[in-house]
Amino acid sequence: MVHMGPMATIQISKFMTICRAVLDRMGRTRKPVAQTPPAPTGTWLGTMQDEGETRNDLVAPAADSSEWDTLR
Repeated sequence: MVHMGPMATIQISKFMTICRAVLDRMGRTRKPVAQTPPAPTGTWLGTMQDEGETRNDLVAPAADSSEWDTLR
């Protein structure tokens, strides 16, 4: 994963202008404007399967029902 830093903001009119220019370029040249690299190969799935632990009951309510405002 690539960290891009803080999110930048631009005006919608500038964004639309840029998008239209990119689409126009694609229409004229019939070539892609970017190429995405292939997904990494390897056996990374499941590498952390034994690293976690359950500390509390996962299906129990977070609070006692007497604390809920809707039941009063």
